[in-house]
Amino acid sequence: MARYLLHRLVVSVLVLLGISVVVFLLLHLVSASPGRIVLGQRASPQAVAAFNHDHGFDRSLIAQYLSYLGQLLHGDLGRSYTLNENVSTLLAQNSGRSAMLSLAGLVLALVVAVPLGILQAVRRNSIADRAATASSYVLYAMPSFLLGLVLIAVFSQTLQIFPAEASQSHSPWVVFTDPRAMALPVITLACGSVTIFAQYQRSSALDQLGQDYIRVARAKGLPERLVLLRHLLRNACLPLITLVGTLVPTLLAGNLIVESLFNYPGLGLLFLNSLQREDYPLLLAYTLIGGFLTVAGSFIADLLVAAADRRIELRK
Repeated sequence: MARYLLHRLVVSVLVLLGISVVVFLLLHLVSASPGRIVLGQRASPQAVAAFNHDHGFDRSLIAQYLSYLGQLLHGDLGRSYTLNENVSTLLAQNSGRSAMLSLAGLVLALVVAVPLGILQAVRRNSIADRAATASSYVLYAMPSFLLGLVLIAVFSQTLQIFPAEASQSHSPWVVFTDPRAMALPVITLACGSVTIFAQYQRSSALDQLGQDYIRVARAKGLPERLVLLRHLLRNACLPLITLVGTLVPTLLAGNLIVESLFNYPGLGLLFLNSLQREDYPLLLAYTLIGGFLTVAGSFIADLLVAAADRRIELRK
């Protein structure tokens, strides 16, 4: 286990290093002169050149990247041009709210998708199975912003059950302290994941239902409920654990749409505003967070699968 963990950590660090190089180069190509962005189009060439020189933007790309990498190793993500505040501080102020929103959406998606997928597998090709599959395809094909607008039109404007705007509280626990205001953002974020999770759960459950241990359990006379809960559920959820890990960055992207649609102050809205202002350090930091979540999600998913299924032997 220790050898496997060390190997995965080394690979993860190399992947993150490669992501930082690619993102740094792409953003530099898009924004070759940060001084022009910060000072405005009317700034004199002398002022722009002085700004770039003071901040090291007139050096070679390799020198700039090595300087940035050194800052990252010391926990310094740079300073926002437009907000005039450390990027680390801005991320710390907004990450908690986004994390709780993502967690609530993920939990809701799993609570709905796991039993739905198993029910579809048990009642394969029934009317309920076909209806759930058709609904999943519709939700999967529907963009998040369109789904959010539909929910606002139905539940906020027509039925007036939930507010159209998310809570403006800066507390990361607002998802739990003000569930009425956060209902529509959480549902919008969860719906996209439910469709994927349910179909994976259905396919995995169908595969497990044909295994010998299920036949043996049924032959012993165990009630169907115990067969499903004790034997089927754990093994059928193994592929879903891996899928959840790989979809962690997708929640970050979903937050961008949901937070902008419901005006929720989090990382997604912060990124959208920084994109409009071309705030180079914030864009780079947000993209690196997405890369880190991708690597960390895959790493944690592998460990959870190994812990859940003892038949899996961790190898280098």
